[in-house]
Amino acid sequence: MRSIVPDRIRIPHALWQGFKRVEISRADVVRLAQIPMNVLRDDDPVSTMQFFAIWRALADVSGDPAIGLKIAVSLDDAVLPPSFLAAYYARDFRDALQRVARFKRLCAPEDVLIEEQKERCDITLTWTHADGEVTPPALIDASMASLLELGRRGTGTRIVPVAVELARPEAARAAHERYYGCQVRLGARKNRLALSREDLEKPFASHNAELLEILVPALDKRFEQQAQTASLAEQIKWVLRRRLTGGRPDIGSVASELAMSERSLQRKLAEEGLAFQDLLSQTRHELALEYLSDSSMEIAEVAYMVGYEDQNSFFRAFRQWEDRTPSAWRAKPRLASARPLRKRIGASRPAVRLNR
Repeated sequence: MRSIVPDRIRIPHALWQGFKRVEISRADVVRLAQIPMNVLRDDDPVSTMQFFAIWRALADVSGDPAIGLKIAVSLDDAVLPPSFLAAYYARDFRDALQRVARFKRLCAPEDVLIEEQKERCDITLTWTHADGEVTPPALIDASMASLLELGRRGTGTRIVPVAVELARPEAARAAHERYYGCQVRLGARKNRLALSREDLEKPFASHNAELLEILVPALDKRFEQQAQTASLAEQIKWVLRRRLTGGRPDIGSVASELAMSERSLQRKLAEEGLAFQDLLSQTRHELALEYLSDSSMEIAEVAYMVGYEDQNSFFRAFRQWEDRTPSAWRAKPRLASARPLRKRIGASRPAVRLNR
């Protein structure tokens, strides 16, 4: 059974702040990761695979195998995402970790699994929509270090893990062991951070019960709203955006992604008065305008990224959408062409709750 948590990640401003503080150009990273520039311009969400691509590009641009650690350490409390902001006002380290585990999905479809046994606590991180893709090492480092930084800053002590296991080849061992303060096992079966239960019980100097009474209900409300299933059209178009690059997704593959049969999806589309091919065309149209807005992308590359096997097919489709060629559209002011599209396709639709 697939999770109902949508595969949408609105990149936290903390990450962009981290890029700035380690002197990495976010534009260079986004371009190398082949992410639409509207992610920077409009703060649009990305998929898990796109988020992974950003972290792989970060490692390539920096050339530093320990860049994830540096990103996490560089951030101060003022720019942290909501899940960590509330955690800093927790009673103790255990309470803080539990709050992160609960509210983490307000930022990303990531699970923080906390298992206490005997005198230690094991923490593992999994991505709901990773689909077997290996999580980039830089992202693992940043996530683990963020949790440890939470404990170190909250308690005011240099907490040292019981063990750190990383599922990657030998790389930057010295930098990792210097940061964690313990031996790091590389080539492990999974990525795991182990802490002592004694450290979990250390109180937070920043504990503020009154502030938590204000923050937690607001976060709970956001969590409940996010958990509500998006409209059927939005879900289908999101899946299409993920699958379009270099491919031609059909209704069967989209139905599988939404954890339902093709017949069920067709029935729900009919109930909504929607057509799969129309949604596919709308998604291609949206993506084409996003990619064309990036002047560094060749038109042939744009055609490929929106799922066309040749430029001629793309040109014919684009003329139907915009009544001009891609080159002519690109030569005109972008906002004048892009805004009407968003208005047409962004109209509200009745929500459909999927049974999964």
